[in-house]
This record gives sequence, structure tokens and C-alpha cells, in this order.
Amino acid sequence: MKKLFVFVSLLAAITMILVACGPTPTPTPEPTVPPTPVPTANPLGTEAQPLIMALAPSANTETLMAGGDAIAAKLTELTGYSIKVIVPTNYAALIEAMGSGNAQIGWLPPAAYIVAHAKGYADIGMVTLRNGADHYAFQFLANANHGFTSYYDAEGGKNTAGPEQALAQFAGKKPCYTDPLSASGYLVPAGYIANLGISTKAGAWVQGHPTVVKSVYLSPNGEICDFGATYVPMPDVTKDFPDVADKVITIWVSDARIPNDTVAYASEVPADMREKLTAALLDLASTPEGLQLLKDGGYSIGGLKAVEDSFFDDFRVYLQSINFDFNNYK
Repeated sequence: MKKLFVFVSLLAAITMILVACGPTPTPTPEPTVPPTPVPTANPLGTEAQPLIMALAPSANTETLMAGGDAIAAKLTELTGYSIKVIVPTNYAALIEAMGSGNAQIGWLPPAAYIVAHAKGYADIGMVTLRNGADHYAFQFLANANHGFTSYYDAEGGKNTAGPEQALAQFAGKKPCYTDPLSASGYLVPAGYIANLGISTKAGAWVQGHPTVVKSVYLSPNGEICDFGATYVPMPDVTKDFPDVADKVITIWVSDARIPNDTVAYASEVPADMREKLTAALLDLASTPEGLQLLKDGGYSIGGLKAVEDSFFDDFRVYLQSINFDFNNYK
């Protein structure tokens, strides 16, 4: 009995040693859980994140939207990018849209572009052309029944007196201006008047060059304003006022010294996307059909031209001469 007990104990000990020295049993694997996919951001220019093309509110909003949508559709066809059109309420809002990610393509007037570039919001792509020119003039207008003298010979296309004589009659009068950041609708004409030492009343901000013409038309006795400033040629408002040519006269016209409107890109837009958009717009401007789209866009565009930022240096000097504050838009 004793021998049997010793044998069993020895067998148990040997079994334990064999188990300890044997291979480690493979654990049952846990079920594999696939990693949660990280959402991929929608690339700029897709339907989920379209490029936003902002238009300067210098003409009728309805006209701008219709023309802008037609241009955007053609650009989509040429580039494959999805593009949405907006018209901000004023030039300051247009600038801020370029800096806040709410616009990637901006049809910016020259002063608005200069401010946006100074703030690091936008870079130049192109300037527009009108009659082959990349600079334009401004003019002073008044109601024909308001007693002002015109010093502009429309038939000969030239002034009959200098600005000192022509603009002296605006002393103490109230102007109609478009926007504090409009070169031809405020900054340059107001600078002319100020530099000549002529003091006027505070201006009425009426937004848009066609609205200036309409305001002057409706002011035979200075009801809205006594005179106004717009780009050249006079904006067409004959649809609303067929006799505007008889009721609104040109008082004096400047030289073509203001750079034309721009096509600018927000700083966030990649270089390859800018190049593709610029090429598409230049291609658009190279055909009669494309030029018609640009002309109908609301700004009477007759072509596009690629330029560098230095194109605006002379105009910057002029803005500084009239104490324009690039940071505060004054």
C-alpha cells in the first residue's frame, strides 16, 4: 500500500513537471474590431464645399447675380470646380468675406483689393479691361434743372475747363456717393474736391453707380443730393428712366487714372487652383461668347489681363496723397 502511494505521488509530480515544461496554450483571440474611419474633409471646389465667388455690389444685385451665375456655370464647365455666387451688402463686407473663408474668388474694386491685400486676405489674379484699357475715368453728374454749368463737351469728348473752375460750383452742396471704398464713386472724386479746397456737405451713401444716376435724376432741386460721382461711361438706367440723357448732365470728367476692377483670390486658395481658374477666365475672355458673358455680368467687362500686385503701386501713392487709411478704410 505504501509503495502504491509513493508511485502515485511520483506520477503526479512527473505530470506537473511535464505540464510546466510543455508549450504554452494559445489564448483564444478576441474578436477584431475595425478602426473607426476618420471623416475626410470635403475638398474645396466640390459640391459639398463649393468655391464662393463674391461680386462687388456696384450695380443692380439682380443683374449681378444673373450674370455671375452664368460666368460661374462656364467656369465649372472649364475647371470642374463647383462655384457659388454671392453679392455682399457693401465693399467692406466683400473684403471681410475674402478674409473669413466666406469667399475664395472676389471681383474686387481697386481700393477694396488694396485693403484686402494689405490685410493679408487676397492676392491679385487679373484686372478687367474696357475698350482695351486697364484704367478708367470718373465723372461728376448733376440734374440739368438744378442750375449747374456743364464743363464737358460730350460731342468732342473733352472738358472745356479745369477742375478748379468746374468743381467750384459744388461748394456747400451735397454729393451722392456709392460706397466709402469705391474709387470712382467716392475716394478719387472726393479727393479731387478736397485737394482743391472745396468744402461740401456730408455725402449721401446710395450704394451702386446706377443708384447715383437715379438719385441725381430724382433731385432737380437737391431732394437727395445736388451732384454725384460715377465711373465713365455713365451707367445705363434708361430702363427705369428713358429720358435720363436729357435730365442728367456731365459736369466734368477726369483722366483715366483709376485701375480697373480685379479678379482676386483669397489667401487660402492653393496655387494650382488659382492657376486653373486664371487660365479658365483668360480662355473665357478669348472668345466672343465668353466676352459676351463677361460683358453681361454687370460690369461691362471687355477682357481680362493677368497682372502682378505692383500694378497698383501708383494708385496706392494717390490714395496716400488723399490720406486714405488702409487699416480703417478712411
